[in-house]
Amino acid sequence: MPDPPHKTSEVVGVGRETLPRHIAIIMDGNGRWAKQRELPRICGHEQGAKAVRRVVTECASLGLEALTLYSFSSENWRRPKEEIDFLMELYGRYLIAERPEIVDNNIRLIHVGQRAGLPESVLREMDLTISASRGNTGLRLCLALNYGSRLEIVDAVRKIAADVKEGRLKVGDIDENVISASLYTNGLPDPDLLIRTASQRRISNFLLWQISYAELHVCDVLWPDFDVEHLHEAIRDYAQRERRYGGRPNQGNRI
Repeated sequence: MPDPPHKTSEVVGVGRETLPRHIAIIMDGNGRWAKQRELPRICGHEQGAKAVRRVVTECASLGLEALTLYSFSSENWRRPKEEIDFLMELYGRYLIAERPEIVDNNIRLIHVGQRAGLPESVLREMDLTISASRGNTGLRLCLALNYGSRLEIVDAVRKIAADVKEGRLKVGDIDENVISASLYTNGLPDPDLLIRTASQRRISNFLLWQISYAELHVCDVLWPDFDVEHLHEAIRDYAQRERRYGGRPNQGNRI
């Protein structure tokens, strides 16, 4: 059965040719959202999970190729144990609850990050969702869980060094394509648009190699309040940009 037609300009206000292929989001502001309401931080994380569902559903509806969500960084292990335990339990619940939606909406789940250190319960539910959605051909939902870009690059260098040592690769053959293929995001297009919520203007060790030419959109709204219209606003902002890739204006560099 063919996929249903995707909504484009009539909803977002831009043509399909100007939609980003891949959006990456730094989901910031859960703690501040809870603090403003004098609620425990865990309430902010729970509301943040609802925002995830809104954004994933809309990106799939728009027909985007990929969406990468910065969910838990390798530095987040420094947070209080009770907060980490709640987050891990929340990830498990999310993966169970959203599995039917992911499968039924032709979304494919991909894990971006290290498995080591994640609880077995989270790995089990993540693997089940990845397996159940492996044959889907729509949006690739990349969950950056236990992810850090510097660590990713270190792992890539180690992989390349091992390939050279074992004779599978020559030093002279190492180029950008080899490095990209050695990253956790192998097989994905680089992000066209990076969104960060809660007004912070930093990258926070996220996809440092992959966002070399991404357009940046920073918004003031806290992640739990981020909705479909905020997503559309970011896409409209992106559509107005002239992507030069190091060239001069008006050289036809938009892709």
